[in-house]
Amino acid sequence: MLTTNNNTLDLPYALCYNEGTMYSAELLKEVLKFWGIDLKRTCPDIDIAGSPERCDFRMVIEDKKKRLFIIENISPQVLNHKIRIIQTLELLSANGLEAIQPYILPSEDSYVVHHHDSYWQLVPYVDGASLKRPEYVFDRWRGSVLAEFLIRLKNTSVDIPYFDKSEPFSIKNYVSDMQEKLKKHEPELAKKTQAAFQFLDVSFMEIHDRLPITFCHGDYHPLNIIWSENGIKAIIDWEFTGYKPEIYDTCNLIGCIGIENPQALIGDLVVDFIRKLKDAEAFSDMSWKFLLEFALAIRFGWLAEWLRKSDVEMIDLEVVYMNLLVDNAKTLIKSWNI
Repeated sequence: MLTTNNNTLDLPYALCYNEGTMYSAELLKEVLKFWGIDLKRTCPDIDIAGSPERCDFRMVIEDKKKRLFIIENISPQVLNHKIRIIQTLELLSANGLEAIQPYILPSEDSYVVHHHDSYWQLVPYVDGASLKRPEYVFDRWRGSVLAEFLIRLKNTSVDIPYFDKSEPFSIKNYVSDMQEKLKKHEPELAKKTQAAFQFLDVSFMEIHDRLPITFCHGDYHPLNIIWSENGIKAIIDWEFTGYKPEIYDTCNLIGCIGIENPQALIGDLVVDFIRKLKDAEAFSDMSWKFLLEFALAIRFGWLAEWLRKSDVEMIDLEVVYMNLLVDNAKTLIKSWNI
């Protein structure tokens, strides 16, 4: 069992977001014409997987051929980044990576539609099996399919030209910056997370820059996946994609599984997930050695997210979870066989 210093780690597992501004059906009809699609009806009652914060507006629509699509409105500030994502997904799909849902291109020389001072993109809607939360974190079979996707992603993304490989994302720099900001603006929270900072300072911060890098999804976890009854239909929400230390996606996934239920960190899903990646020799020995430290470091990104939303409950729970990782380090490392 994993301990929390006699505290109960009771985590909510449903987060709701404001879907933002609505647009008239007439405007959507005009925009969809750029893709040669005739709008039959809008479908605001159909839930869309992934975070609505990735765009300014999104909605499922049905065309007159009874096909479903997701139409998204994006801001000019993120336009270039969105285009890089579209290009990347198109390339990964062409390289044979399954479970990729490329965006539909409106023309040969354009990746988005610019109409009435707004930018639009379109992707097929994929219906999936509901994810029973939080029980799914103990499903052994999910560990294998989650690992298989990362293995295929690594093999099909050897050279992605749309992101700069020479400047990979540094979780080390992120953590250092976070520590300084907490000391300055949230001194009590800085004290509560001091054990986590000290744990990373032992050796992780010094070796971080020597970890091998690869192309990563950047936000790989079960809620960014459209599931079938026994596998993966599509991986979504590629907004944080790019070159990062090779263990990044693995550690983010493990951390997200554990915050649903800490006991899942030593459960069948996580153990099988790690075992399959190790059997495939997906990562270097150095990356495996610092698996736990990297998983902990990524939690500072989630802590920043709760701070941005002023979500006091999740801030407190994140701190408890981070300390749980530190306090149970030996148990976790033994269970993961690393």
